[in-house]
Amino acid sequence: MGALTRGSYLSSAGLLLLLCGSVLCKAPRGDAQPDAAPSVQGTLPHFIQEPEDAYIVKSNPIKLRCRAAPALQIFFKCNGEWVHQNEHASQEYKDLNTGLKVREVMINVSRQQVEDFHGPEDYWCLCVAWSHLGTSKSRKATVRIAYLRKNFEQDPQGKEVPINMMIVLHCRPPEGVPVAGVEWLKNDELLSSRTDDNIDTRADHNLIINEARLSDSGNYTCVASNIVAKRRSATATVIVFVNGGWSLWTEWSNCNVPCGRGVQRRSRTCTNPAPLNGGAFCEGMSVQKITCNALCPVDGGWDEWSEWTVCSSQCEKQRSRECTSPPPRHRGRSCEGNTEATENCTDGLCTQSMDSSNDVALYSGLGAGIITVAILVVAVMLYRKNHSEYGVDVIDSSALTGGFQSFNFKTTRQGNPLLLNSSMPPDLTVGRPYSTPLCFQDAADKELFDPLPDIKVKVQSSFMVSLGVAERAEFRAKAPPADTFPRDPSCDYSGTADRRKKGLLTLNGPLSTGKQLRTSGVFGPTGGRLVVPNSGVRLLVPHGAVAENTSCEMYMVINHGEASVETLEGCEILLGPEVTYGPPGLDFSCPVAMTIAHCAEPDPENWSITLKRKTQDSKWEEVMSVEDESTSCYCLLDSASVHLLLDQPGSYALVGEPLTQAAVKRLKLAVFGGLEAGGATSYSLRVYCVDDTPHAFQGVVSAERSQGGQLLEEPKTLPFLANTFSLQVSIQDVPQFLWSIKPFTTCQEFSFPSVWCSSQQHCAFSLQRFSPNTSQLSCKISVRQVKGHEQILQVYTAVAETEKDPAPFFLQTDCSITSLSGPGAFNIPSSIRQRICATFDTANAAGKDWQLLAQKLHLQRNLGFFSQQRSPSAVILSLWEARHQDSAHLDSLASALEEIGKIHKTSPQDEPESDCSQTQGGGECVRTN
Repeated sequence: MGALTRGSYLSSAGLLLLLCGSVLCKAPRGDAQPDAAPSVQGTLPHFIQEPEDAYIVKSNPIKLRCRAAPALQIFFKCNGEWVHQNEHASQEYKDLNTGLKVREVMINVSRQQVEDFHGPEDYWCLCVAWSHLGTSKSRKATVRIAYLRKNFEQDPQGKEVPINMMIVLHCRPPEGVPVAGVEWLKNDELLSSRTDDNIDTRADHNLIINEARLSDSGNYTCVASNIVAKRRSATATVIVFVNGGWSLWTEWSNCNVPCGRGVQRRSRTCTNPAPLNGGAFCEGMSVQKITCNALCPVDGGWDEWSEWTVCSSQCEKQRSRECTSPPPRHRGRSCEGNTEATENCTDGLCTQSMDSSNDVALYSGLGAGIITVAILVVAVMLYRKNHSEYGVDVIDSSALTGGFQSFNFKTTRQGNPLLLNSSMPPDLTVGRPYSTPLCFQDAADKELFDPLPDIKVKVQSSFMVSLGVAERAEFRAKAPPADTFPRDPSCDYSGTADRRKKGLLTLNGPLSTGKQLRTSGVFGPTGGRLVVPNSGVRLLVPHGAVAENTSCEMYMVINHGEASVETLEGCEILLGPEVTYGPPGLDFSCPVAMTIAHCAEPDPENWSITLKRKTQDSKWEEVMSVEDESTSCYCLLDSASVHLLLDQPGSYALVGEPLTQAAVKRLKLAVFGGLEAGGATSYSLRVYCVDDTPHAFQGVVSAERSQGGQLLEEPKTLPFLANTFSLQVSIQDVPQFLWSIKPFTTCQEFSFPSVWCSSQQHCAFSLQRFSPNTSQLSCKISVRQVKGHEQILQVYTAVAETEKDPAPFFLQTDCSITSLSGPGAFNIPSSIRQRICATFDTANAAGKDWQLLAQKLHLQRNLGFFSQQRSPSAVILSLWEARHQDSAHLDSLASALEEIGKIHKTSPQDEPESDCSQTQGGGECVRTN
């Protein structure tokens, strides 16, 4: 035993000497071990920590560690070869419990080393530790490159199973190192056998549902993961159906004929249980019939009269008969007539004394009754008269029928006129948040636009006096008569009522040509407005934009469809309609203001939004970013619209590119319904998900109007995130005992690109009612984005076929005034506009110039654009008018001017006594101090 030990030590010492000769280590000398413990001489190295199996993830190297005591040296040996000493990192310390020296060594193994090794087994390493007595080897630790392939070896398959049956979904994860673990998701939620005893997810990666329940229907996904990656399998749809079962038979009915041979029936229904989710209907007959013999009725007949009786003391004799010849049987009729007969037996010669007191009592009783009735009638009339002030509304009509009915004072849901049995037509404008004017209202006895309606602003500052505004108690001005100017012979100026007595009111209306929506108008030096109704698109031609003594016909076109989207680059999408105004070649002296509605929630951190213009070769070129500043164009982005100041006619579009997954595109959700053609029991629910712009929603309304659809719920807004997850539309809470829906259609899904890159998506749910008498439908429509927001549309409607509802007011043909020219088209009176421009276009010592006006009107961005204009103040006011269409905002303009007047009044600097400047309108002197 001692010889074996000594020989082992010698061989180890020789190996150590060999390593030292290879410059791997330095041989220990006896005088270099003064601190060696006495027990070292008789102890082999013992591994406290051995190298463990490891995996290399991507290109990150791994670390292998060894720790042994007592040990003079520790070296790693990988794949049979010694690792160079320079690749070792070692440290040594003394164990306080045993007093032995503990040495720890660590090496790094790279991905390249493992890939370069080609051997019959995996890359491996072990540790060899030396002491004075001998050597010890550690376990082999394997090093492998971790990976996980993309494709599953077996995806789970969808199934249709009856209730209470076992469901087994097989899943074989992709090949990977280390072996991938498997989890199961149902409708993107994690399944666990710990929370549901009916589910077992531990059987060889398979999912076992011991007894299928209706709630187990859903979309199942197998998820495989290891330290490298996570993979999702194809989704398997599981439908748990219920086969129908017969109820008990009813009692036999009566024979269907009153006499002779007939039929008796009994029935049963397939409701125990009723078939669900496509389950089979009950087999067999629902009605049974048997023959029956009904006994015919026998009518009764009279016997012969009996003999007359002896004359009584009342001088009467009697006789009788019976209905026994034959007696009535089997529901036969009884005999008609009297069973007894009485006659006077003395031919009227019999006399009897009568008590006259009986007649007195009779007449007394009749008189008392008449008097009592008369008193009651008078009392009732007096009561009714005294209580007539309550009116007839407090009288319940049910009292007239002798009963009492409960009152239900439940009010109609605000904003939705379509109730269960409502005869009112649905208002398709319910819940519309758009403030865009639908059309200009035409009035024969009133100005088309009152510039400053009923807005009283008290202006007392000297600055407001200088503008000539404080002279009026209310901020109101009448529109001056429209200017006249020579007409272009090529233009058609004939119109309704001679343009409203030269008021230049255009009644052309939007002209729908194919895939375009077009409107036009004629404008002169006084400017005007051009509007496409229900689209959120407007064009403002400022005063003075058209040269004096000239006029021009302008048009504005909204291009339908999404063909232009294909020409955009990268991840850019259209945020509103593509709008064209022209004709080409127009030369204005100042920019026009165009407003376009958009569907983005603007946030510079999440969106990159740019204005683009279409070139002659139908390609998009960038004009400017809404966050940048430019001297050629101006963009003002509000929450729902963008306001543009443009010099050149052409096609423009607002384009957005999401920068993060938090970018939001607003969707407008609406549900319409109607009976399907050719089926009195079929009802269709159509759910639309469109861009949250008036133009996109108007397209849906027009399409539904042509189909006779009804708006069933107020439209709602859904924030749609750029997180690449799909949109799911599902129908819920459908009364299963009244309605049925086709299997596999209760939940429909739109992919993310189809919703993000398109302005409209819609799906339909087809429902069948079991009985034509069913006239009510109530359900919920859930629209949700996976890992996003959700909206619920509540449907409660009557489904009886009614006459076609009249069109909503914004679809009527008389809403066609889309163009307005002259001073009446503007909210700010032209005289006040000229004075404001004359005051602010010239800088003065008090700093009261157009920059201060822009600041107070919150238009201080991109001031370089205004500085390039001939009249910066006029352009600022045009942009303000385009942004605030409603005249009710004039009080904010008056407040801003009054605030500027206060600043001017408190300015410490002295100003000259007067500053007379000429206005654009014709040389009126304006005093500014």
